[in-house]
Amino acid sequence: MSRALVTLAAAMLGVAASADTIVLTGGTVIDGYGGPPIANGVVVIDGERILAVGGRGQVLVPDGAQVISTEGMTVLPGLWDLQVRTMRLGHGDDARWTGTYGPLAERVVMPIAARQLLQAGVTSARDAISPLEAAVNVRRRIREHLLEGPELYVSGPALRKLVPEGTEAWQWAVKGAADAKAKVARLADAGVNYVLLAEVDLWSAEELTAAVAEARARGLPVHAFAERPGDVERGVSMQVDGFLGSSMGVGPFPDAVVLALHRRLLEAAPRQLAWTPAISALLNFESLRENAEPLDDPRATDLMPPLVAADVLGSLANPDRVTWFEMPASKARSMCAKLHQLDEAKVMLLIGSDAGVPGHLHSRATWQELDFWVRECGFPAERAIRAATHDAAVAMGAGHEAGALAPGKYADLIAVRGDVLRHPGLLQNVDIVIKRGRRVR
Repeated sequence: MSRALVTLAAAMLGVAASADTIVLTGGTVIDGYGGPPIANGVVVIDGERILAVGGRGQVLVPDGAQVISTEGMTVLPGLWDLQVRTMRLGHGDDARWTGTYGPLAERVVMPIAARQLLQAGVTSARDAISPLEAAVNVRRRIREHLLEGPELYVSGPALRKLVPEGTEAWQWAVKGAADAKAKVARLADAGVNYVLLAEVDLWSAEELTAAVAEARARGLPVHAFAERPGDVERGVSMQVDGFLGSSMGVGPFPDAVVLALHRRLLEAAPRQLAWTPAISALLNFESLRENAEPLDDPRATDLMPPLVAADVLGSLANPDRVTWFEMPASKARSMCAKLHQLDEAKVMLLIGSDAGVPGHLHSRATWQELDFWVRECGFPAERAIRAATHDAAVAMGAGHEAGALAPGKYADLIAVRGDVLRHPGLLQNVDIVIKRGRRVR
């Protein structure tokens, strides 16, 4: 009999539980599937897995278990953020960041970002653009409990056509079909979780075909940045698995993008297309232009060394000097329109904040993405939470064991005081974080 069944039998008989059995009891449980909330819920954790979930009276508390009261709280799956930049910490001066902190990515920057994400309730994250060895090593060290952080899904360097000087460690230039295939093979051999393409509209047809074919042969998903309409048109035609970002242009998506997405729906068996719109990066930056007080909250830069925190905050003191965003005010006003266009095109919308870009700190970014979806764009809170839990896990091929609160799933969950379904912004103050059965907050 499996250990889980033994513990379940013990719970049913009222005998002592194992030493690492944890029970959360009393809170409102959101399962991540979109089902009705469970009032006075009970979640039983045994080791890394969830043993039972239900209402009070439906699930017995094993004798001897560690009981954690979640009265007055919302209990939900740990958040997934499918667009984070662990090698950036929100610094506003790109040149200074690249020159000073780029070489410190693995030893300093990425561990800080990973810890901030986990303490903010993000138990799984997809990293976008990092040096290859650094990405793989940080992922491994987190899995071995040598670093605190979410379960990471890494791309290593992005493959693109034009690489700015000084960024060659985390962006690789593609020069021809053979080179595209070789670089994808190198990423696959290193053990990345997916391949990330940029500037797709500049690639030749032969280069794109070679890169996507090699990734498919290696069992790797292919995602691309949606920076220009041509990126989406060509990406859809090449059957990429998804897109990151959506800030192109001013106003709603141009007709070419909408047409490409709707043509995909007319295919006999359209490939599921995932998309992290990352609307909060621009909306947050515009908000900070009007009121930068949130950055003065000590929790915003918590876990950063004081010198790094001071440097990051100093770089944001004058928003007009931040060159990352082009015409942010004009673009910000169109972000909700783009989000609804994607929804109408039946793409799988997922939470991805683009944490790490200027002003968008890992300690704040994920909950802001959720909050903006609901508060600014009118999405139901249940839908946004599912996009940050169950649907995200499914998109990353982990839906069978993560992303929801159900028996047999990994015990990745958080608890927040108050009613998150009515007030998603409460996620900025996570009280309890449990990752793989270990309480880390």
